[in-house]
Amino acid sequence: MSIYLDNAATSFPKPESVYTTQDSVARSYGANPGRGGYSIARQAAHSMASTREAIASFFNIPSSTQVCFTFNATQGINTGLFGVLKPGQRVVTTSMEHNAVARPLHYLEQQGVEVIKVASNPHGLVDPDAMLRACSAAPTTMVVMNHCSNVTGTVQPIEAVSAWCREHGTIFLLDAAQSAGALPIDVEKMDIDILVAPGHKGLFGPQGTGFIYVRTGIELEPFILGGTGNLSSVLEQPTQMPERFESGTLNTAALAGLQAGLKFIETEGMDKIRAHEQRLLEHLWDGLGTIAGVALYGAGPGPGHSGPISFTLDEKDSAEVGFILDHKFDIAVRTGLHCAPDAHRSIGTFPGGTVRVSPGYFNTDEDIQTLIMAVKSIVA
Repeated sequence: MSIYLDNAATSFPKPESVYTTQDSVARSYGANPGRGGYSIARQAAHSMASTREAIASFFNIPSSTQVCFTFNATQGINTGLFGVLKPGQRVVTTSMEHNAVARPLHYLEQQGVEVIKVASNPHGLVDPDAMLRACSAAPTTMVVMNHCSNVTGTVQPIEAVSAWCREHGTIFLLDAAQSAGALPIDVEKMDIDILVAPGHKGLFGPQGTGFIYVRTGIELEPFILGGTGNLSSVLEQPTQMPERFESGTLNTAALAGLQAGLKFIETEGMDKIRAHEQRLLEHLWDGLGTIAGVALYGAGPGPGHSGPISFTLDEKDSAEVGFILDHKFDIAVRTGLHCAPDAHRSIGTFPGGTVRVSPGYFNTDEDIQTLIMAVKSIVA
């Protein structure tokens, strides 16, 4: 069986309860939630409400009605950005963002939105004082940042920025694609106005799941409109949450699987999961660091790191290294730019990119040692 080390892309395998829950729901009450008064449609709707409440509890969201399901974090980010920003307004972001943020902002910039991009240091860390200077330079409508880099694993000091935003009436949008489930997130304590996360990474849910939280009082314009199961007699999109951003049929079985993923984290304990993954990362960092010709990126494992580690080999294309790891050693890693070209410009690995290794909770020390020995073999 292959060794899977690409959990920053999607966690795999999932907890067994996620698989069994999806199967049970699909077989037992796979009706359309909120679209019928018969028993299994009501059961499907209850399942969706239960998942919504589980997300609200997990992230200390005051009301589950402020949680809207999405198919992924990208949809949630687009909902937040296009729902707020208009020509003539100003948004501050960073050089470490994923294309899920960078591409919508590039499009909005072409439509007349002013986009200010604050550069990170060579480890991928953004100085919060630099963010605040950028925010203070002119009236700023929104700040959008990732919590943790999908390239270097660098955890950004978001709370200094979010506190400033709350004080000055600037909307703070957090992309938690790499941190949800791995790091504690409390939207109240952390002054988060809009939180976006996928279900299929650190939350152990299936692909095709995610959510956006919008703080009460923030009005977003929807960019997907359609049937919501209620107010069918009018042509206007509903104004109430969550229906305002949930047009079309939800994936009942997958979202029930996401709830099972959340229950798994709560049962195992986030601290236990993080401690195991940190131990694997330290093993990986130390082992790769002893190999001649290996360059490591980011500050390395510790409180300011979570998720992936990126490296390059002298005179070896990252895609070639990944190909050899896959075909000769049956090890799955990610190579290239990881949908974050600006991040690679920031750390000096553009355009070749890096080899990215992202262990998960179901990986072992033996998996990491096998990878280290494989890299040594490639170098030799």
